[in-house]
Amino acid sequence: MWVSSSSHPHMLRYVCRSLQKAAFVGSHGASYHVSASLLHPEESSNIKPVVKRGRRESGGRQDRKKSLENETTLQQKLIQGRGHDRRVSSELRKLCLEDFPSDRERPLREKSTQDSKSVEIVFGISPCLLALTQGRRKAHKLFVKDGEASHRASVLKVCEEAYKQGVQVHRVSKKDLDKMSGGRVHQGVCLKASPLSYLTEATDSAFKIQYSTPPLWLILEEIQDPMNLGAILRSAYFLGVDRVASSLHHSCPLSPVVSKASSGVMEVMGVYGYENLEEMLRLKVTQGWEVVGTVGAEAEVSRVPVTECSDFKMTKPMLLLMGREGEGLSKELLSLCQTLLTIPPGRELFPGVESLNVSVAAGILLHSLMFTRRSNR
Repeated sequence: MWVSSSSHPHMLRYVCRSLQKAAFVGSHGASYHVSASLLHPEESSNIKPVVKRGRRESGGRQDRKKSLENETTLQQKLIQGRGHDRRVSSELRKLCLEDFPSDRERPLREKSTQDSKSVEIVFGISPCLLALTQGRRKAHKLFVKDGEASHRASVLKVCEEAYKQGVQVHRVSKKDLDKMSGGRVHQGVCLKASPLSYLTEATDSAFKIQYSTPPLWLILEEIQDPMNLGAILRSAYFLGVDRVASSLHHSCPLSPVVSKASSGVMEVMGVYGYENLEEMLRLKVTQGWEVVGTVGAEAEVSRVPVTECSDFKMTKPMLLLMGREGEGLSKELLSLCQTLLTIPPGRELFPGVESLNVSVAAGILLHSLMFTRRSNR
């Protein structure tokens, strides 16, 4: 519906209210908002209250003249906005992305009543989509980059999932998303949601799972780089590791950076945290599990045999230990290992590059072990 040039601003507001009521009665009883893009992205900033004529004639004439000029400008923008409205995809219009200028600024300026520790910003297509579908987080708001990027199929899929979950969708600028994600690659979407934390034996029943094949747990000691942790989780999930566990002290938290580095795997695969890894390892040994550590090719360990990963065969439940970046496993955990695995280099190495990145090493070792498990089956 378009407003004629003789229409009054009050009539425009009446039309908007009518559209809002009609939208609410429509689509399955869901509550919809009328997006300002149905008129024009900038028009809401030009709508001003009508100034009543005062006693001072000169001031009243100037106010009335400005009101008429604003009304004429608004009418021209309404007419020009026909083409703009048609360019907005039907999917995004159905989702009612809120693009009022005031809403564009609100995500960064609003003072949330929630504790800052109870919410965080998940960013990236896969992390946001999996956070919405897996239900391990409480999702609050989805922020989508304004412009053509919001028309991509991957972005629309995230928006549709948010709509199904009843999560508000807001269209914001790239600058806003950059601030939310700390300048990291957000791919045009950010999700405000509750944080994820490490799982414990007390909060999960997986500890009593009966495995059909010898299980493999990956144990991480003090992995501090979130990019490494995310890459390890992605490899572990892909290769079929039964559980990933980590020391709680001196380890990086399960942050949105980890989720993005894992391509969203952190939203699917729970990571267990232990206050005392030594105690857990001793318990598993009494239950018949084999504790296998990892070392560099040049490591000097006399008490425990060192085996190349390609020569090792997994025959019983196993705990594979990976140590911290640079230093490897601590002496306390090494003392509990029954076997040590290493990855042999393919050439003579220069000093300073004798080892692999911990996430790369984890991928190689896990692939080798899972291959032997499948062969034994």
